[in-house]
Amino acid sequence: VQLVESGGGLVQAVGSLRLSCAVSGRTSSNLHTGWFRQAPGKERQFVAFISWGGRVTYYADSVKGRFTISRDNAKITVSLQMNSLKPEDTAVYYCAAVDRSRGYTVRASDYDYWGQGTQVTVSS
Repeated sequence: VQLVESGGGLVQAVGSLRLSCAVSGRTSSNLHTGWFRQAPGKERQFVAFISWGGRVTYYADSVKGRFTISRDNAKITVSLQMNSLKPEDTAVYYCAAVDRSRGYTVRASDYDYWGQGTQVTVSS
C-alpha cells in the first residue's frame, strides 16, 4: 500500500487548505484512514479518522468544527478540508491507513501504512 499526500503549503491565519491522500497498491475500501500531524519538537498527534465505508469519523478536539475528513472510494482518495487555520496548526501532516480488522483507532502506533508527509505552515 502506498499513500501520497498533496495540498500542503503556506497560508495565513483563518485561511483554508485542502489536503489529499492518494492510496494505491490495494483498494482503500478495506482500510480505515487517518490524518496525523507532527510539529517540530513534538510527538505525532492524531487529527482525524474516517472508516473504510466513510460513515464513521473522529476528530481531535483541537480541530473539531474546523476540519472535515472525507473519502472517495471510487477515486481511492481521502481528503482533509482545513478551515479557520491557526498558527498552532503548523506541522507536517501525514496520511495513514490501517486494515479495518483493527477496528476504529486514533493511535498512530496502530497504523501500518504512512505517507511521506506534507508541510502545512500557517502564518499569523
